[in-house]
Amino acid sequence: MTALAHEPCPAVDEGMSSAAGHEAVALDEVLWQAWKAMELPEGYRAEIIEEFIEVSPTGRRRHTVVINRLRRAVEAHLEDGDHAAYQDGNLIYRRKVWIPDLFIAPEDLDEIPDEEDLGVDATGVQAVFEVVSPGHEARSRDRERKRRAYARAGIPLYVLIDDFDGDGTVVILTAPDPGKAVYTDEHRVPYGTDAVIPDGPAKGFVIGDAIVRQ
Repeated sequence: MTALAHEPCPAVDEGMSSAAGHEAVALDEVLWQAWKAMELPEGYRAEIIEEFIEVSPTGRRRHTVVINRLRRAVEAHLEDGDHAAYQDGNLIYRRKVWIPDLFIAPEDLDEIPDEEDLGVDATGVQAVFEVVSPGHEARSRDRERKRRAYARAGIPLYVLIDDFDGDGTVVILTAPDPGKAVYTDEHRVPYGTDAVIPDGPAKGFVIGDAIVRQ
């Protein structure tokens, strides 16, 4: 479900006019204040993705199972380092808010606070993971809108675990270009083959059948 919708404006990243820029800043502030004032029923969450506030339910059983397998495995992989895995936290970047299924950030989140203490600054996050949910809107959110958003924030690694891409695919996205809001390197691995994180705090971490099995 999407609330307070507004058509995205690609010109924001391509050199818009001064008037259009002021309009975009004003919209960002309106959405930000509306998001802070929202009171959602239990089991729902709200994010500001591009020029929308998107309200969505928490994941189904399969989603919960995969995320918990992933979290436990990532925690074990990071055990001896200075980064940790987190769930259900607000990542904040220029009046945008995202709640990834899992993210990797410094063990001490006080190192990367946002200015209003509502979450963590996305520019200090090293990796985000999303388990794609069923439905056209959910798939579009993770595969397209969040992909652009995370790249725009310069998050070094975005991983999608996608049951709905063929027979299942792990997509590893690296080398963000914030100005173009794209990841310039994409590695797609079908279920049944190990997907290996190439760099960062989770370097060498394997996403395989132990995590994605049905």
